[in-house]
Amino acid sequence: MKRKLPHFAVSLMCMDLAHPADQIDQLNKHAYSFHYDLMDGHFAPNLALSPDWIRAITPYSKVRNDIHLMSDEPERWLEPLAQAGADIISPHAEAIGNNAFRIMNQIKELGCKTGLVINPMTPFDQVKLLLDRVDLLTFMTVDTGFAGQPFINEVLGKIHQAYDFRNKEGLQYEIQIDGHCCPSTFARIANSGADTLILGNAGLFSLDHDLDRAWQLMEESYQAAVESAESAGINE
Repeated sequence: MKRKLPHFAVSLMCMDLAHPADQIDQLNKHAYSFHYDLMDGHFAPNLALSPDWIRAITPYSKVRNDIHLMSDEPERWLEPLAQAGADIISPHAEAIGNNAFRIMNQIKELGCKTGLVINPMTPFDQVKLLLDRVDLLTFMTVDTGFAGQPFINEVLGKIHQAYDFRNKEGLQYEIQIDGHCCPSTFARIANSGADTLILGNAGLFSLDHDLDRAWQLMEESYQAAVESAESAGINE
């Protein structure tokens, strides 16, 4: 019997940026959400996307738009991102500091859902006080800034903590994984408690030029990886 698939989000930073409208049109048929990486070159050592680019793309999207906000000054981006078509704005726990509750409230006031992203080295306990205000909790399983990094297994323990805490406290936040979700890691991820996996180069775009075929191959590889692990007793 096939295992129920998780939700799959797509990292638009990894698509062919020369043909975004065509690719988004194909991905609208499959994706649970689109994930946009906004990097200002300070919080993460890279530059990616912008509110103007996001504003140009969101009219083509037929799924929710989740903005991963990698900035040391998240407040300066909240209103431009809401105006650009964000459905969820997800700043980093490491960047909101003493303004955390105010920033969460401001995101809600702008009409967006609240997200929160946690870097691999940040303890889960650091964000517990915020979680009754959070709609989407994203765990980085790579260090921020660049695609193609290896999966950090140690984060899985924190994801289990978030899953258990959600059940214990009766909270509703969705748990998402960002970083090297692909055939080589699907078996490890499957029983982590995550609801949504973000797909990038390794998990989707490198599988086939035709994104419909790539999506089919991704789903097949997820099922095969999980079934293989279960038969070997890895995920019991």
